[in-house]
Formats: sequence, C-alpha cells, structure tokens
Amino acid sequence: MSPCCRHDAYREVFDEKQAAKDASRYRKKGLPKDAAAGITFLRTRGVEGLTVLEVGGGIGAAGLELLRAGASHAVNVELSPAYASTAGELARQAGVGERAVEVRVGDFVAAAGTIEPADVVVMNRVVCCYPDFEALLAAASEKARLYLVFSYPRDNVLARAVNAAANLMLRLSRKDFRSHVHPRGAMLALLESAGFRLASERRAPIWQTAALERSSA
Repeated sequence: MSPCCRHDAYREVFDEKQAAKDASRYRKKGLPKDAAAGITFLRTRGVEGLTVLEVGGGIGAAGLELLRAGASHAVNVELSPAYASTAGELARQAGVGERAVEVRVGDFVAAAGTIEPADVVVMNRVVCCYPDFEALLAAASEKARLYLVFSYPRDNVLARAVNAAANLMLRLSRKDFRSHVHPRGAMLALLESAGFRLASERRAPIWQTAALERSSA
C-alpha cells in the first residue's frame, strides 16, 4: 500500500465481515468476470510449475485457481489481517496443501525488497485502492518474471460515477478510505517501459482486465 493511503483506513473497510462475504461469494459463484479473464489468459499460456504472487490478493482466490491449474506455489501479500486469516482458511479448505500457499500481511510497496520475484504477478481490483499507482505498478513489474495480470476500473463516465458514489458513501460513513480511477494509458505505458507488452485485454463497462507478458517471454 502506498504511504499516502493509511493502513488503518484500508483495514477499516476490508475487515472480517467483508472478507467473509468475499469468501462466501467465491465459494458460490467463483471468480468475478474480470479476475476470471486474467486466469483464463494465464491458463492458455500454461502455468504448470510456475510461481504466483498475488498483490493485495484478498482471500487468495486467484492463487487458488492457478494452483489448481498446475502452478507450484502462491504468495498472497495482503494488507488486511482479516483477509489474510480468511485466505489461509480458504486455502486449507481447498486442499491445495499448506506448502503451496503463503499468506503475508504487509504493505507490498514498502516491503517489495523482501519479496521474492514470481513467474506470475496478479492484481485484481487493487490498483484502484492505491493513490500512487506508479509506485504500485513499478514494484509489481519488478517482481514479475513472465506475466503480469491486473484488473482496474475503466476510465469512463460510468466508472467514475460509480466510484464517486462509493466514495460519497464512505465519506458519509466517516471512513477515510477512498478508491480511485487511474488512466489506462498511463498505467500501460509504465508497464511497457518496464519491459512488458499487452497480450490480452478484456473491456467491460466498469471492470477491465489487462494481461501483459515480458517482451522476451
């Protein structure tokens, strides 16, 4: 999490109640469409034996899907202790084995120097939680050996209206957390300058998914 987004504000929103709701939704319906699009892309490339790093992975659902598809190990770096606890429980229930999943609580950007690179980096609905998307994407790109997949709100009138309404509700609830809509072009340009190329993209009215691969991959 960028230093300009207070940890306690994040944890106030992404608490035990929200973690339980997300886990229940995943058990019943699977991944949301934007997250599923990224997993589908990775499966077409082949993930057998690859390592996975989920940044802000929440309940760790993307990592679980990739482990089921043949990935060897998944690390979920999550800022909320409530989500980390739920992610560990979900992994145990999924039967993927304790050695295959590692959940770490902490600020990914601040702790990037202590985190090992992975073949695949996944960030679903995470960029919108960071005011400083440049720092987040730069750190993530340094950790991705082969692929980087992330979903984010589309920079259009509808997504901005939904985002503004959500932030208004947070303000009325006296919560400090705010979400953000960042420019697609600037995000992709940053990743391209880091050696990635856009390989696949899912466009939707609100949540988009971009799948990138190393130019030499």
